[in-house]
Amino acid sequence: MQDLTLVMAQLDPLVGDIPGNAARAIEAVREARIEHGADIVVFPELFLSGYPPEDLLLRPSMETRLREA
Repeated sequence: MQDLTLVMAQLDPLVGDIPGNAARAIEAVREARIEHGADIVVFPELFLSGYPPEDLLLRPSMETRLREA
């Protein structure tokens, strides 16, 4: 049986900063792979949009921005 390395990323996203949060996630994946040999990296719920998104979820552009990230 092959080992599977799972890393849980504990980061603090900025609400509404989808491109910035995505960049931080990509960097966290790179670091997890290099430092820990991660096969899978898990992020907190709503990491891309930030939490709580409240009014952001009501904006039509939010879905588009999340898909693009």
